[in-house]
Amino acid sequence: MGLNERDLRAGLDALADIEPAFAAAIARVGYPAPRIRQRGYATLLRTIVGQQVSVRAADAVWRKLEDQVGDPNDPSIIAAASDEALRACGFSRQKTGYARSLAEEVLSGRLDLVHLPADDEEAVAQLVNVKGIGRWSAEVYLLFAEGRPDIWPAGDLAVQIEVGRILGHDTRPSEKLTRELAEAWRPHRGAAAIFTWHHYGAGPDAAPV
Repeated sequence: MGLNERDLRAGLDALADIEPAFAAAIARVGYPAPRIRQRGYATLLRTIVGQQVSVRAADAVWRKLEDQVGDPNDPSIIAAASDEALRACGFSRQKTGYARSLAEEVLSGRLDLVHLPADDEEAVAQLVNVKGIGRWSAEVYLLFAEGRPDIWPAGDLAVQIEVGRILGHDTRPSEKLTRELAEAWRPHRGAAAIFTWHHYGAGPDAAPV
């Protein structure tokens, strides 16, 4: 499970001691709510379903999958379903391939979501072997579903924007600079990421004056 409220707050309090700009930002917008997802296959499948569509559209596809194909928590259901059945639920040809790749990796045992490597980079490397799971999706899974405290999705546009706003930069820092800036925040970068999304949701009024 993801970082719980206690651990998230503790991480942010430690971050505030390291970086005064985060202390000021927390004072402006408050603490974020935890972002917790279920560990396992279904969460990754939902990530694939949700790519490039709205939350409402993804929910509709998921309901059709449950109603017309079977329990989406069971990878054998996707493996056995025909392409036509998946398309009827709203899967594109590309997403059908991605969903089958995930199911095959899990069913074969090549991807063991209960025993991913403890090293974050090694865990990311295993997850991105699945077609349709890129680095961002892997990092978000490790942060939200496993609660790994030092995950830092520096390629996320909102993370870059809010790091720049919080630290008072005139322009959005690049992914490379966003990674470099966060080196001093280890091992609390997961809490920092969750806070940047919270800060992003607060809008322009959250910027320092």
